[in-house]
Amino acid sequence: MSFKAQSQDVVWRNSRIASMDVDSTSAYGLIENHDLIVRDNKIIAILPSDEVDGTDSQVIDVEGRLITPGLIDCHTHLIFGGNRAAEWEQRMNGVSYETISAQGGGINSTVRSTRQTDEKALFEVSQPRLEALIREGVTTIEMKSGYGLDFESEKKQLQVAKQLAAIYPISVSSTLLSAHTVPPEYKGKADEYIDLICEDIMPKLWHEGLFESVDVFCESVGFSLEQSKKLFLAAQKLGIPVKGHVEQLSNLGGSELVASFKGLSVDHIEYLDIEGIRALKKSGTVAVLLPGAFYFLRETKLPPIELLREHQVPMAISTDFNPGTSPFASLRMIMNMAAVLFRLTPEEIWAGVTCHAAKALGREQTHGQLKAGYHADFIVWNAKDPVEMIYEQGSNPLFMRVYQGVVTTDVLAA
Repeated sequence: MSFKAQSQDVVWRNSRIASMDVDSTSAYGLIENHDLIVRDNKIIAILPSDEVDGTDSQVIDVEGRLITPGLIDCHTHLIFGGNRAAEWEQRMNGVSYETISAQGGGINSTVRSTRQTDEKALFEVSQPRLEALIREGVTTIEMKSGYGLDFESEKKQLQVAKQLAAIYPISVSSTLLSAHTVPPEYKGKADEYIDLICEDIMPKLWHEGLFESVDVFCESVGFSLEQSKKLFLAAQKLGIPVKGHVEQLSNLGGSELVASFKGLSVDHIEYLDIEGIRALKKSGTVAVLLPGAFYFLRETKLPPIELLREHQVPMAISTDFNPGTSPFASLRMIMNMAAVLFRLTPEEIWAGVTCHAAKALGREQTHGQLKAGYHADFIVWNAKDPVEMIYEQGSNPLFMRVYQGVVTTDVLAA
Protein backbone atom coordinates (compact mmCIF):
# COMPACT_ATOMS: atom_id res chain seq x y z
CA MET A 1 0.00 0.00 0.00
CA SER A 2 1.46 3.33 -1.04
CA PHE A 3 -1.61 5.58 -0.87
CA LYS A 4 -3.79 5.89 2.22
CA ALA A 5 -7.15 7.46 1.43
CA GLN A 6 -8.34 10.09 3.87
CA SER A 7 -11.66 10.03 5.70
CA GLN A 8 -13.24 12.51 3.29
CA ASP A 9 -12.18 10.55 0.21
CA VAL A 10 -14.40 8.22 -1.80
CA VAL A 11 -12.68 5.23 -3.38
CA TRP A 12 -14.43 3.77 -6.42
CA ARG A 13 -13.26 0.15 -6.66
CA ASN A 14 -13.58 -2.94 -8.84
CA SER A 15 -14.39 -1.19 -12.10
CA ARG A 16 -13.19 -0.93 -15.67
CA ILE A 17 -12.30 2.72 -16.22
CA ALA A 18 -12.60 4.16 -19.73
CA SER A 19 -10.73 7.33 -18.84
CA MET A 20 -10.77 8.92 -22.33
CA ASP A 21 -7.38 10.31 -21.34
CA VAL A 22 -5.98 11.95 -24.48
CA ASP A 23 -2.46 10.94 -23.44
CA SER A 24 -3.32 7.25 -23.11
CA THR A 25 -2.22 4.75 -25.74
CA SER A 26 -4.98 2.23 -24.97
CA ALA A 27 -8.40 2.28 -26.64
CA TYR A 28 -10.79 4.54 -24.72
CA GLY A 29 -7.96 5.16 -22.24
CA LEU A 30 -9.05 1.89 -20.63
CA ILE A 31 -7.62 1.11 -17.20
CA GLU A 32 -8.08 -2.22 -15.41
CA ASN A 33 -7.64 -3.09 -11.71
CA HIS A 34 -7.38 0.52 -10.58
CA ASP A 35 -9.23 2.61 -8.00
CA LEU A 36 -10.64 6.01 -8.82
CA ILE A 37 -10.23 8.29 -5.81
CA VAL A 38 -12.40 11.37 -5.34
CA ARG A 39 -11.94 14.17 -2.84
CA ASP A 40 -14.66 16.83 -2.71
CA ASN A 41 -15.51 17.55 -6.38
CA LYS A 42 -12.23 16.45 -7.98
CA ILE A 43 -10.49 13.25 -8.98
CA ILE A 44 -7.26 13.18 -7.00
CA ALA A 45 -5.79 9.92 -8.32
CA ILE A 46 -6.35 6.73 -10.30
CA LEU A 47 -4.09 4.06 -8.82
CA PRO A 48 -3.66 0.29 -8.88
CA SER A 49 -6.11 -1.19 -6.41
CA ASP A 50 -3.41 -3.08 -4.52
CA GLU A 51 -1.67 0.24 -3.78
CA VAL A 52 -4.68 1.92 -2.16
CA ASP A 53 -5.59 1.62 1.52
CA GLY A 54 -9.22 2.64 1.79
CA THR A 55 -9.88 1.51 5.35
CA ASP A 56 -10.47 5.05 6.62
CA SER A 57 -12.54 6.20 3.62
CA GLN A 58 -15.80 5.37 1.91
CA VAL A 59 -15.27 2.55 -0.60
CA ILE A 60 -17.84 1.97 -3.34
CA ASP A 61 -17.53 -1.40 -5.06
CA VAL A 62 -19.10 -1.19 -8.53
CA GLU A 63 -18.73 -4.94 -9.07
CA GLY A 64 -16.93 -4.89 -12.40
CA ARG A 65 -19.04 -2.23 -14.08
CA LEU A 66 -17.72 0.34 -16.55
CA ILE A 67 -16.92 3.92 -15.50
CA THR A 68 -16.66 6.67 -18.13
CA PRO A 69 -16.56 10.46 -18.01
CA GLY A 70 -19.98 12.08 -17.91
CA LEU A 71 -21.34 12.79 -21.38
CA ILE A 72 -21.01 16.33 -22.78
CA ASP A 73 -23.64 17.74 -25.15
CA CYS A 74 -21.71 20.66 -26.64
CA HIS A 75 -24.27 22.15 -29.07
CA THR A 76 -27.94 22.60 -28.14
CA HIS A 77 -30.79 25.04 -28.65
CA LEU A 78 -32.62 23.63 -25.63
CA ILE A 79 -34.57 26.72 -24.55
CA PHE A 80 -37.45 27.81 -26.78
CA GLY A 81 -41.20 28.28 -26.77
CA GLY A 82 -43.71 26.30 -28.80
CA ASN A 83 -42.79 23.50 -31.19
CA ARG A 84 -42.75 22.84 -34.90
CA ALA A 85 -44.47 19.44 -34.99
CA ALA A 86 -47.34 20.72 -37.15
CA GLU A 87 -44.85 22.16 -39.64
CA TRP A 88 -43.01 18.87 -39.78
CA GLU A 89 -46.29 17.07 -40.47
CA GLN A 90 -46.89 19.48 -43.34
CA ARG A 91 -43.45 18.73 -44.74
CA MET A 92 -44.08 14.99 -44.46
CA ASN A 93 -47.29 15.57 -46.40
CA GLY A 94 -45.38 17.28 -49.22
CA VAL A 95 -45.73 20.98 -48.38
CA SER A 96 -42.54 22.89 -49.24
CA TYR A 97 -40.51 24.76 -46.66
CA GLU A 98 -40.98 27.93 -48.72
CA THR A 99 -44.76 27.59 -48.42
CA ILE A 100 -44.53 26.90 -44.69
CA SER A 101 -42.26 29.89 -44.23
CA ALA A 102 -44.63 32.13 -46.21
CA GLN A 103 -47.40 31.05 -43.84
CA GLY A 104 -45.36 32.32 -40.88
CA GLY A 105 -43.60 29.06 -40.11
CA GLY A 106 -39.92 28.19 -39.91
CA ILE A 107 -37.48 29.65 -37.44
CA ASN A 108 -39.46 32.87 -37.05
CA SER A 109 -42.40 30.89 -35.70
CA THR A 110 -40.12 29.72 -32.88
CA VAL A 111 -38.91 33.29 -32.40
CA ARG A 112 -42.52 34.44 -32.12
CA SER A 113 -43.40 31.68 -29.63
CA THR A 114 -40.28 32.28 -27.54
CA ARG A 115 -40.91 36.01 -27.35
CA GLN A 116 -44.51 35.34 -26.25
CA THR A 117 -43.54 32.77 -23.60
CA ASP A 118 -42.73 34.27 -20.22
CA GLU A 119 -39.62 33.28 -18.29
CA LYS A 120 -41.39 30.91 -15.90
CA ALA A 121 -43.14 29.04 -18.70
CA LEU A 122 -39.94 28.92 -20.74
CA PHE A 123 -38.17 27.37 -17.77
CA GLU A 124 -40.92 24.78 -17.35
CA VAL A 125 -40.95 23.64 -20.98
CA SER A 126 -37.15 23.34 -20.93
CA GLN A 127 -37.06 21.12 -17.85
CA PRO A 128 -38.20 17.80 -19.39
CA ARG A 129 -35.75 18.20 -22.27
CA LEU A 130 -32.86 18.70 -19.88
CA GLU A 131 -34.04 15.90 -17.60
CA ALA A 132 -34.09 13.46 -20.51
CA LEU A 133 -30.43 14.23 -21.23
CA ILE A 134 -29.46 14.01 -17.56
CA ARG A 135 -31.06 10.58 -17.25
CA GLU A 136 -28.86 9.35 -20.12
CA GLY A 137 -25.63 10.46 -18.45
CA VAL A 138 -25.07 14.05 -19.61
CA THR A 139 -23.19 16.04 -16.97
CA THR A 140 -22.19 19.10 -19.05
CA ILE A 141 -24.31 20.86 -21.64
CA GLU A 142 -24.16 23.92 -23.87
CA MET A 143 -27.32 26.01 -24.30
CA LYS A 144 -27.69 28.72 -26.94
CA SER A 145 -29.94 31.72 -27.15
CA GLY A 146 -31.02 32.69 -30.66
CA TYR A 147 -34.81 32.40 -30.53
CA GLY A 148 -35.31 35.82 -28.97
CA LEU A 149 -33.40 38.08 -31.37
CA ASP A 150 -33.98 41.19 -29.28
CA PHE A 151 -32.34 42.23 -26.03
CA GLU A 152 -35.08 41.25 -23.60
CA SER A 153 -35.92 37.93 -25.26
CA GLU A 154 -32.28 36.88 -25.63
CA LYS A 155 -31.74 37.82 -21.99
CA LYS A 156 -34.78 35.74 -21.03
CA GLN A 157 -33.37 32.64 -22.71
CA LEU A 158 -29.98 33.06 -21.05
CA GLN A 159 -31.56 33.65 -17.64
CA VAL A 160 -33.50 30.41 -18.01
CA ALA A 161 -30.22 28.60 -18.76
CA LYS A 162 -28.76 30.10 -15.58
CA GLN A 163 -31.79 28.97 -13.56
CA LEU A 164 -31.56 25.43 -14.93
CA ALA A 165 -27.88 25.31 -13.97
CA ALA A 166 -28.78 26.41 -10.45
CA ILE A 167 -31.24 23.61 -9.70
CA TYR A 168 -29.97 20.64 -11.70
CA PRO A 169 -26.72 18.70 -11.12
CA ILE A 170 -25.25 19.64 -14.47
CA SER A 171 -22.70 22.16 -15.72
CA VAL A 172 -24.17 24.61 -18.23
CA SER A 173 -22.16 26.55 -20.81
CA SER A 174 -24.31 29.35 -22.25
CA THR A 175 -23.76 30.78 -25.75
CA LEU A 176 -25.10 33.99 -27.28
CA LEU A 177 -26.56 33.20 -30.71
CA SER A 178 -28.37 36.46 -31.43
CA ALA A 179 -26.89 36.17 -34.95
CA HIS A 180 -29.07 33.14 -35.67
CA THR A 181 -31.30 34.80 -38.23
CA VAL A 182 -32.58 38.28 -39.04
CA PRO A 183 -35.68 39.02 -36.94
CA PRO A 184 -38.88 40.11 -38.71
CA GLU A 185 -38.53 43.74 -37.63
CA TYR A 186 -35.10 43.90 -39.32
CA LYS A 187 -36.11 42.18 -42.54
CA GLY A 188 -33.85 43.45 -45.33
CA LYS A 189 -31.62 45.18 -42.77
CA ALA A 190 -29.18 42.48 -41.71
CA ASP A 191 -26.28 44.93 -41.36
CA GLU A 192 -28.28 47.07 -38.95
CA TYR A 193 -29.20 43.99 -36.93
CA ILE A 194 -25.54 42.95 -36.66
CA ASP A 195 -24.79 46.47 -35.43
CA LEU A 196 -27.48 46.06 -32.77
CA ILE A 197 -25.87 42.83 -31.57
CA CYS A 198 -22.36 44.29 -31.55
CA GLU A 199 -23.24 47.59 -29.91
CA ASP A 200 -26.10 46.68 -27.58
CA ILE A 201 -27.16 43.06 -27.08
CA MET A 202 -23.75 41.41 -26.82
CA PRO A 203 -21.88 43.90 -24.58
CA LYS A 204 -24.79 44.33 -22.17
CA LEU A 205 -25.47 40.62 -21.72
CA TRP A 206 -21.73 39.89 -21.50
CA HIS A 207 -21.32 42.39 -18.68
CA GLU A 208 -24.24 40.72 -16.90
CA GLY A 209 -22.30 37.44 -17.03
CA LEU A 210 -25.02 35.56 -18.88
CA PHE A 211 -22.94 33.73 -21.51
CA GLU A 212 -19.47 32.32 -22.20
CA SER A 213 -19.12 32.49 -25.99
CA VAL A 214 -20.62 33.98 -29.14
CA ASP A 215 -21.99 32.02 -32.09
CA VAL A 216 -23.20 32.98 -35.58
CA PHE A 217 -25.04 31.26 -38.41
CA CYS A 218 -22.67 32.09 -41.27
CA GLU A 219 -24.50 30.80 -44.31
CA SER A 220 -26.19 31.90 -47.53
CA VAL A 221 -29.55 31.96 -45.68
CA GLY A 222 -27.96 33.42 -42.53
CA PHE A 223 -25.22 36.01 -42.20
CA SER A 224 -22.43 36.77 -44.63
CA LEU A 225 -18.73 36.32 -44.04
CA GLU A 226 -18.28 40.07 -43.58
CA GLN A 227 -21.17 40.34 -41.13
CA SER A 228 -19.81 37.37 -39.18
CA LYS A 229 -16.34 38.92 -39.11
CA LYS A 230 -17.77 42.17 -37.76
CA LEU A 231 -19.45 40.22 -34.95
CA PHE A 232 -16.24 38.36 -34.14
CA LEU A 233 -14.18 41.55 -34.06
CA ALA A 234 -16.63 43.06 -31.60
CA ALA A 235 -16.50 39.89 -29.50
CA GLN A 236 -12.70 39.89 -29.62
CA LYS A 237 -12.58 43.41 -28.19
CA LEU A 238 -14.61 42.18 -25.22
CA GLY A 239 -12.49 39.04 -24.81
CA ILE A 240 -15.32 36.69 -25.75
CA PRO A 241 -14.52 33.29 -27.36
CA VAL A 242 -16.28 32.61 -30.67
CA LYS A 243 -17.70 29.65 -32.56
CA GLY A 244 -19.78 29.24 -35.70
CA HIS A 245 -22.59 27.40 -37.45
CA VAL A 246 -20.74 27.08 -40.76
CA GLU A 247 -20.57 25.13 -44.01
CA GLN A 248 -23.92 23.41 -43.42
CA LEU A 249 -25.55 24.29 -46.73
CA SER A 250 -22.68 25.77 -48.75
CA ASN A 251 -19.05 26.84 -48.36
CA LEU A 252 -18.61 30.50 -47.58
CA GLY A 253 -15.27 30.08 -45.82
CA GLY A 254 -16.84 30.36 -42.38
CA SER A 255 -14.59 27.72 -40.88
CA GLU A 256 -11.48 29.61 -41.95
CA LEU A 257 -12.95 32.75 -40.42
CA VAL A 258 -13.64 31.03 -37.11
CA ALA A 259 -10.15 29.51 -37.15
CA SER A 260 -8.57 32.92 -37.79
CA PHE A 261 -10.06 34.02 -34.45
CA LYS A 262 -8.88 30.76 -32.82
CA GLY A 263 -12.52 29.88 -32.28
CA LEU A 264 -13.69 27.08 -30.03
CA SER A 265 -15.60 25.14 -32.67
CA VAL A 266 -17.12 25.01 -36.12
CA ASP A 267 -20.43 23.18 -36.23
CA HIS A 268 -22.30 21.23 -38.95
CA ILE A 269 -19.48 21.53 -41.61
CA GLU A 270 -20.94 19.23 -44.28
CA TYR A 271 -19.42 21.47 -46.97
CA LEU A 272 -16.07 22.02 -45.24
CA ASP A 273 -13.13 21.91 -47.69
CA ILE A 274 -9.43 21.16 -47.34
CA GLU A 275 -8.47 24.81 -46.83
CA GLY A 276 -10.90 25.01 -43.94
CA ILE A 277 -9.59 21.76 -42.46
CA ARG A 278 -6.00 23.00 -42.59
CA ALA A 279 -7.08 26.21 -40.86
CA LEU A 280 -8.82 24.20 -38.12
CA LYS A 281 -5.75 22.07 -37.57
CA LYS A 282 -3.56 25.15 -37.22
CA SER A 283 -5.91 26.92 -34.80
CA GLY A 284 -6.87 23.89 -32.69
CA THR A 285 -10.56 24.50 -33.39
CA VAL A 286 -12.91 21.54 -32.86
CA ALA A 287 -15.13 20.21 -35.65
CA VAL A 288 -18.59 19.54 -34.19
CA LEU A 289 -20.63 16.97 -36.10
CA LEU A 290 -24.44 17.05 -35.82
CA PRO A 291 -25.86 13.82 -37.26
CA GLY A 292 -29.34 14.50 -35.87
CA ALA A 293 -29.86 17.45 -38.22
CA PHE A 294 -28.31 15.47 -41.09
CA TYR A 295 -30.83 12.68 -40.45
CA PHE A 296 -33.89 14.86 -39.84
CA LEU A 297 -33.32 16.96 -42.97
CA ARG A 298 -32.51 13.86 -45.06
CA GLU A 299 -29.21 15.39 -46.13
CA THR A 300 -26.90 13.48 -48.44
CA LYS A 301 -23.72 15.57 -48.26
CA LEU A 302 -21.54 13.98 -45.56
CA PRO A 303 -18.98 15.94 -43.56
CA PRO A 304 -15.40 15.25 -44.75
CA ILE A 305 -14.70 12.69 -42.04
CA GLU A 306 -11.67 11.09 -43.71
CA LEU A 307 -9.95 14.43 -44.22
CA LEU A 308 -10.65 15.43 -40.62
CA ARG A 309 -9.07 12.15 -39.51
CA GLU A 310 -6.11 12.59 -41.83
CA HIS A 311 -5.38 16.06 -40.45
CA GLN A 312 -6.14 14.99 -36.87
CA VAL A 313 -8.77 17.64 -36.28
CA PRO A 314 -10.68 16.76 -33.09
CA MET A 315 -14.29 15.81 -33.81
CA ALA A 316 -17.05 16.38 -31.28
CA ILE A 317 -20.62 15.08 -31.54
CA SER A 318 -23.77 16.71 -30.21
CA THR A 319 -27.55 16.52 -30.32
CA ASP A 320 -28.10 20.01 -31.82
CA PHE A 321 -31.41 19.73 -29.95
CA ASN A 322 -33.78 22.25 -31.57
CA PRO A 323 -37.40 22.39 -32.73
CA GLY A 324 -36.79 22.69 -36.46
CA THR A 325 -34.05 20.32 -37.54
CA SER A 326 -33.03 18.04 -34.64
CA PRO A 327 -35.75 17.50 -32.01
CA PHE A 328 -33.81 14.76 -30.23
CA ALA A 329 -33.19 14.94 -26.49
CA SER A 330 -31.01 11.82 -26.58
CA LEU A 331 -27.26 12.06 -26.94
CA ARG A 332 -26.94 8.27 -26.94
CA MET A 333 -29.19 8.03 -30.00
CA ILE A 334 -27.06 10.70 -31.69
CA MET A 335 -23.98 8.59 -30.89
CA ASN A 336 -25.60 5.71 -32.75
CA MET A 337 -26.40 8.00 -35.68
CA ALA A 338 -22.75 9.11 -35.78
CA ALA A 339 -21.76 5.47 -36.21
CA VAL A 340 -24.39 4.49 -38.77
CA LEU A 341 -24.65 7.71 -40.82
CA PHE A 342 -21.14 9.18 -40.49
CA ARG A 343 -19.21 5.89 -40.12
CA LEU A 344 -17.32 7.11 -37.05
CA THR A 345 -15.67 4.41 -34.96
CA PRO A 346 -17.00 3.79 -31.44
CA GLU A 347 -13.81 5.22 -29.95
CA GLU A 348 -14.13 8.37 -32.09
CA ILE A 349 -17.73 8.71 -30.93
CA TRP A 350 -16.80 8.42 -27.26
CA ALA A 351 -14.09 11.05 -27.72
CA GLY A 352 -16.73 13.16 -29.45
CA VAL A 353 -18.97 13.28 -26.39
CA THR A 354 -16.20 13.54 -23.78
CA CYS A 355 -12.70 14.98 -24.32
CA HIS A 356 -13.35 16.60 -27.71
CA ALA A 357 -16.73 17.98 -26.63
CA ALA A 358 -15.02 19.49 -23.58
CA LYS A 359 -12.48 21.17 -25.87
CA ALA A 360 -15.33 22.56 -27.99
CA LEU A 361 -16.50 24.36 -24.83
CA GLY A 362 -13.04 25.48 -23.75
CA ARG A 363 -13.14 23.06 -20.79
CA GLU A 364 -10.55 20.52 -21.88
CA GLN A 365 -8.44 21.11 -18.74
CA THR A 366 -11.26 20.23 -16.34
CA HIS A 367 -13.89 18.09 -18.07
CA GLY A 368 -14.24 15.15 -20.43
CA GLN A 369 -11.47 12.92 -19.04
CA LEU A 370 -10.96 10.86 -15.91
CA LYS A 371 -7.57 11.85 -14.52
CA ALA A 372 -6.10 13.61 -11.52
CA GLY A 373 -7.23 17.21 -11.18
CA TYR A 374 -10.35 16.83 -13.33
CA HIS A 375 -13.90 17.32 -12.11
CA ALA A 376 -15.42 14.18 -10.65
CA ASP A 377 -18.21 13.96 -13.23
CA PHE A 378 -18.62 10.36 -14.30
CA ILE A 379 -21.07 7.57 -15.03
CA VAL A 380 -21.11 3.98 -13.81
CA TRP A 381 -22.73 1.83 -16.48
CA ASN A 382 -24.27 -1.62 -16.34
CA ALA A 383 -21.83 -2.58 -19.07
CA LYS A 384 -18.29 -3.78 -19.62
CA ASP A 385 -17.41 -2.11 -22.92
CA PRO A 386 -18.03 1.47 -24.14
CA VAL A 387 -19.48 0.29 -27.44
CA GLU A 388 -22.54 -1.06 -25.61
CA MET A 389 -23.93 2.45 -24.99
CA ILE A 390 -23.75 3.19 -28.71
CA TYR A 391 -25.01 -0.16 -29.92
CA GLU A 392 -28.24 -0.74 -27.99
CA GLN A 393 -30.92 1.95 -27.96
CA GLY A 394 -34.21 2.13 -26.07
CA SER A 395 -32.82 0.85 -22.77
CA ASN A 396 -30.80 2.82 -20.25
CA PRO A 397 -27.71 1.06 -18.83
CA LEU A 398 -26.89 3.98 -16.50
CA PHE A 399 -26.27 2.52 -13.03
CA MET A 400 -24.86 5.48 -11.10
CA ARG A 401 -24.45 9.13 -12.05
CA VAL A 402 -21.80 11.17 -10.25
CA TYR A 403 -21.64 14.96 -10.59
CA GLN A 404 -18.89 16.93 -8.82
CA GLY A 405 -18.19 13.91 -6.65
CA VAL A 406 -21.79 13.46 -5.50
CA VAL A 407 -23.98 10.53 -6.55
CA THR A 408 -27.03 12.06 -8.27
CA THR A 409 -28.58 8.96 -9.83
CA ASP A 410 -31.95 9.46 -8.15
CA VAL A 411 -32.13 13.22 -8.45
CA LEU A 412 -35.03 13.01 -10.93
CA ALA A 413 -36.89 10.22 -9.16
CA ALA A 414 -39.48 12.51 -7.53
